[in-house]
Amino acid sequence: MLEVSNISTFYGQIQVLWDICFKISDGEILALIGANGAGKTTLLNTISGVLRPNSGTITFLGQRIDGLAPHAIVELGISHIPEGRKLFSDMSVQENLEMGAYIDRAWKHRRETLEKVFEFFPRLKERAGQLARTLSGGEQQMLAMGRGLMSRPKLCIIDEPSNGLAPKLVQEVFQIIKSLREQGITILLIEQNVRQTLEVADRACVLENGRMALEGCCEDLLKSDHVRKAYLGL
Repeated sequence: MLEVSNISTFYGQIQVLWDICFKISDGEILALIGANGAGKTTLLNTISGVLRPNSGTITFLGQRIDGLAPHAIVELGISHIPEGRKLFSDMSVQENLEMGAYIDRAWKHRRETLEKVFEFFPRLKERAGQLARTLSGGEQQMLAMGRGLMSRPKLCIIDEPSNGLAPKLVQEVFQIIKSLREQGITILLIEQNVRQTLEVADRACVLENGRMALEGCCEDLLKSDHVRKAYLGL
């Protein structure tokens, strides 16, 4: 579904990513793990068109997207749920969700998609008229994920969904991620909770200092001495 080939990205004169390569197959969850500052969010922003790579190619469903604007990438079927939620705080829950369906393809089906989002997140239906800034942290994360689903994506990029959440809500977020995959959505996941991430994902890539250090099935990475020492504290 997605192929990233030899991507290098800079911020000004500073190189952040070096020759990144990986693939995501239709229907799988691929986890991207690494320490803070490893370049994970930069990589996601490069895929979604917020940043332009200095070299390399990104192909989605057979089409090159590394030169496209972010809205054009969304129209092709990639949704990016950013770290920190980035909600429209003075708009209602329903208005935030409808903003996620702004592309023509999604707008036509917004009522149908909205009902599906409310099935995933019943609390959002209860709070449809509330301002986003009045929600709890967990509810705001649900809203960010729901807004990302409103564009009816084929691939969903999710950046740090459990950040700042209570343990009970973290479990809920991971259940939702598994449910999305069951609905046929392919997922690229960044998450600091490495153990749970490796337990829910099919494969994982380890990014260190802007370079791809390891890649493999999650079962093997859970047994890796390097992963256990660096990311699991074992």
